[in-house]
Amino acid sequence: MCLCDLKLEEVGTIDSIIGNKTLAKRLSALGCIKGTKIKIKTVAPLGDPLIVNLRGFDLAIRKKDAKNILIETKKEILWELLLY
Repeated sequence: MCLCDLKLEEVGTIDSIIGNKTLAKRLSALGCIKGTKIKIKTVAPLGDPLIVNLRGFDLAIRKKDAKNILIETKKEILWELLLY
């Protein structure tokens, strides 16, 4: 699931960043690395940008960039544990 699929105030954990290497490098410099908890704080009225909270600060990110951030939620992790 990607970051833009999260609901408001829902928390997820970054799994990976896909797509453009330049984008991945820029996002990792901002703290978007594997294992970091991330939460959607607010969404602009027209849906773009998203305000996310990670590592104690807020970050505004475009929706098209948020689609490149893959995350896991507690529900997904529990489901994987049940399957194995």
